[in-house]
This record gives sequence, structure tokens and C-alpha cells, in this order.
Amino acid sequence: MEQTLLIYNTLTRKKEAFKSINPGHVGMYVCGPTVYGDAHLGHARPAITFDILFRYLQHLGYKVRYVRNITDVGHLEHDADEGEDKIAKKARLEQVEPMQIAQYYTRRFNSAMEKLNVLPPSIEPHATGHIIEQQELVQQILDNGYAYVSNGSVYFDIEKYNNDFKYGILSGRTLENIKDASRDTLAGVGEKKNQADFALWKKAQPEHIMRWPWLMNDNAEYSNDGTIPAEGFPGWHCECTAMGRKYLGEEFDIHGGGMDLVFPHHECEIAQAQASMKHQAVRYWMHNNMITINGQKMGKSYNNFITLDQFFKGEHELLTKPFSPMTIRFFILSAHYRGTVDFSSEALEAAEKGLARLLSGLKDLKRIQPAKGSSPEIAKFVSELEGKLYDAMNDDLQTPIVISELFEACHQVNILVDRKAKISAADLEKLAQTMKVWIEDLLGLTAAADNAGGNKAMDKIMQMVLDMRAKAKADKDWATSDKIRDDLNAAGIIVKDTPDGAVWEI
Repeated sequence: MEQTLLIYNTLTRKKEAFKSINPGHVGMYVCGPTVYGDAHLGHARPAITFDILFRYLQHLGYKVRYVRNITDVGHLEHDADEGEDKIAKKARLEQVEPMQIAQYYTRRFNSAMEKLNVLPPSIEPHATGHIIEQQELVQQILDNGYAYVSNGSVYFDIEKYNNDFKYGILSGRTLENIKDASRDTLAGVGEKKNQADFALWKKAQPEHIMRWPWLMNDNAEYSNDGTIPAEGFPGWHCECTAMGRKYLGEEFDIHGGGMDLVFPHHECEIAQAQASMKHQAVRYWMHNNMITINGQKMGKSYNNFITLDQFFKGEHELLTKPFSPMTIRFFILSAHYRGTVDFSSEALEAAEKGLARLLSGLKDLKRIQPAKGSSPEIAKFVSELEGKLYDAMNDDLQTPIVISELFEACHQVNILVDRKAKISAADLEKLAQTMKVWIEDLLGLTAAADNAGGNKAMDKIMQMVLDMRAKAKADKDWATSDKIRDDLNAAGIIVKDTPDGAVWEI
């Protein structure tokens, strides 16, 4: 069955039918982390959102080249053109080399993503590994007249660009809005023609460790008057434009990231692409919304973040207990990617129960005995389930509706386990296959590998306890049988008596 995927395009502000530039192939670029600290819940959301898209596009039969970058240079404090490089600052505080910081936190980020069952991207380029490509981009913009050199730095000339194109098409801001919002008190303003201009290349100050020579001028001697680019480092916005073009071509299908990147980062990317190539590079811009705490965006700059490692270990004052990576994944998928998600420990506890319900339903399928035929309501449900799941996912990745439909599938599984309805072998196989594909392969919800040993141990312990309860019931020791059940319920473990014996779930 051919599927039509609708995705919300931030550029056009509407849902559009997805059609790849090259039939059967998709190029997707997603902004990755700036690696100067541990990943937090805000980092998990775009990673999981675009992991779902990556999985689903492949499921639909596309060959996807997914590029997610690592920012290890050029991202200055407060996302501005002045101040200290975030990684260099961390390195200075810890008295180590900047690349030690970048390497350490890149490893930790990828380890956290693996625990969350986020598939690795096809390519994970680093900004420091693509300095030449960024210089080439800057030189093209200079050659086309949309940038200028000032005191050894290179700035994008927004006013000149705005005369020929239009700056602000993604965010909806006008050049006048941006000028009005600019603060004259910022350091370094004197180098710019216009306060709204942004840095493409920054001259390195003597104390700046991460620096590269400018190679685009036939190895000319550096000029003391600042009329050619000096030894320095790329502006934050350059890396994604340069690396997206290198690995996906001058035009590609999807560019994603958090909604906080719409302005200025992605707006500047659009300007850089048009100024260098005279056309836009991206067909569909997609943005996930924010994770909030008490209504405020979660982020390092707000000092209100909880790292993923703290979630996994339960080591934060706002957490009532540790939460597994799959609980975090379920929590994020239980809301639509374009909606805000307000964090609370109670919400995570609800997500933990929802995840357990899905995984129990998948597990309980093995306990169903097929019959010669299906009950009419079961046959109807099985025949319609897959279509409902596709309808939800094709409507701009409506994962909450997908989960809701899968909850209903779990309800039907309970009915079948209790033998209140019948299902044929063919329908049982179809139901099991559909639930497995959508829960495990597409939503990526599985028993976490790092908890596998604990799950096996728990299974053995619970089997011993249920055997003791079964013996108490056989001896008509109802008081002991009920106490075991009630004590387990108090601990959050639900015991169900079925025609095939007692089963448990968390």
C-alpha cells in the first residue's frame, strides 16, 4: 500500500505531502549537539523525533542519508558573535585541551543516544573536520558580494542580501524587527556595518586556542589592516550549511532541529545558502518544540536542565526515582513533536506505566491460543489496526495517536488472554507482526539492553513468588495468597489471575 506522508514545513507554515527530490532517496540533515556538557532531556527530544522520522522513511522504502553534526568549534556564549567559545571556556575551566572536552562529551552523548535506542546517523561530521569547506562557503559569499571583511573578521551583509532576496522568511521576522531587537551595547559592534549582520569568520584573539589560517587567498601574507580574513575560526552558522552541502548536495529534502534554532541559526543558514549558490538548499524545514520545566525552556543557558545520566540514575532533586531510557523515550513520544512537553516526575511515572502496558501487551501475545476462527469484533479490529497506525503516522508523525491505537491493541490482547474472544492463527500472526513492527521497529520501544540482566533476574524472582502464591491457593491458604498479591500491588507490581495461571506486570 502506497503511503502519503504529510509533514509540517516551517518555511511554508503548513502541512505538505512529502516528495523527495530524488525518487526513492532522502537527504536529511539535523543539527546535533554542541559538545561541552552532558546531554539533557532537551537534547533527547530532537534526537528521538528525527530518529522516528528516519525509521519511518526507511520503513516506507526510502534509502535515507541522515547527517547529524557535532559542533566542536565556533559556538560562542549566548549564541552571539562575541564572547568565549563554549568548548574552549569549558576546557579553560577544567584546564584541559578543548578537543579533550569535545571528545569526552561526544562519547557520552552517543552513549546516551544508544541507551535511548536512537539509531546512529549515516554520517556524523564534526565542525573542526570541515574548516576548509566552511572557508570555501565564506569565500563564495564574499565573491558574490554578500559579505565583507572587517578587522580580519568576515560578516554577512544582511541589508545587501535583503535587497536581493528576503531575510527572515523562516522565522517571519523582518530586517527592521531584527534591527530594533539588536542591542547597541554589544561588544564588537563597531566592526559591523549593521548590528544585525552575523559573523561568518571570526579573527582569533591571542588567547583563543582553536584557530585556523585563512587559505582562500593564494597563501597571501596576513594583512595588518584587516582587509583580508585573519587567522581565526568559523561562525556558528557556517558549519551546517557547509556540511549539509558536502554530504547531501546543493539541494536536499529535510533539515531538522529544535524550534529554538529557527532564529537565528536556521534563518542564517538559508541566507548563507542563497548568498553562496543563488538558491535555497532545503525543501522541508522541520522543528520539534521544547521540553519545559514549570513553563520555562530546559537548557544549559537557563541552568534548569536535568542530564540524561541523572534521569537514568535518579540523581536529581526533581526526580522521585531513576527512570529507564525507554521510559524517557516513551515520555517524549507520548506528545506530538510540535507540541511543548512540560517535565515532571509524575509525568515520567505515568510514562513508565504506559511503556509497561505496551511491552506487556507485546509479551502477552505469546500466551494467546489461536482458534479456528476469529470473533467478528476481533477480526474487524485486526483488519483495521494497521491502516489506523499509518493514518496517524502519515499525519505529520502523530505518535500520541499511534500509541493510543497500540493501547487499544493491548486491550484486545487482554480480552484474548482472558479467553473472552477468539482469534484465528492468521489474525493472531498479523496482530503480533503489526504490534512488533510499530512498537519495537518504528517507535523504537524495547526492553533496554542495559537492563536486560536485571529483567531476567526479576523474571526468576517473580516466578518464585508466584509459585509460592499458587501453592498457598492450592492449600486454600487464602490469607497468604491475598497478602502476597496485595504486597506486590503496593510495590507497583500487578498480579493478574488468568485461565493459564497468574501473570505479573509493573
